Amino acid sequence: MSLLSFTATSVAAQIAHARACSTFLPNWNGPVGNPALILIVGNGVHLRSNGIDGSTTRIVTTKHTDPSYAFAEGINPFRDTDWMAARQAAFRDLTGQFYIDILDDVQMLIDRGHDTIRLATDGHTIRVFLRRAADYLIGGTYDVPSGLGGTFRVILKDASDTHAIVQNSGNCEDFDEMLSYRVPLDALIEIDDRRAA
Repeated sequence: MSLLSFTATSVAAQIAHARACSTFLPNWNGPVGNPALILIVGNGVHLRSNGIDGSTTRIVTTKHTDPSYAFAEGINPFRDTDWMAARQAAFRDLTGQFYIDILDDVQMLIDRGHDTIRLATDGHTIRVFLRRAADYLIGGTYDVPSGLGGTFRVILKDASDTHAIVQNSGNCEDFDEMLSYRVPLDALIEIDDRRAA
């Protein structure tokens, strides 16, 4: 999993642009009737409004590109010398545009005062990464998806901004004897959180 970070102010500008428009760029399924954000992976990585207001509909491909798009930190071809390696680390050889349904979630974070918007990607899926390592309690008990359709009860041993080290605890004996293992940080489920695994 890779994390893409964007300044909240640059993303807020793209959301405001999208909401100010009445026509929108189509997605792969055809016309779109709502404001949204598009993630462009190509000459850098950036978020842009899907709105069309007559000022520009260009995708970032040339040196004449509109610099007001919300570029991912470290993946801006106009500022970062190693942007291509950072893009490949996040997306391998995949390029193109992703119409992502994150506008409301991102707006919520901006309204709460977050100064950075983070998106998690495995190269094919993109989602808003809501929490940080400091939001979790080391030694606390959480559930994590088991990959078998259920969850394991775990104790959090350590956490970074992207991953957690957990130890099974409170499951059947065989599972609890497993070595500690690493899971994406946002896979940790609060015990009282009823979201699907």
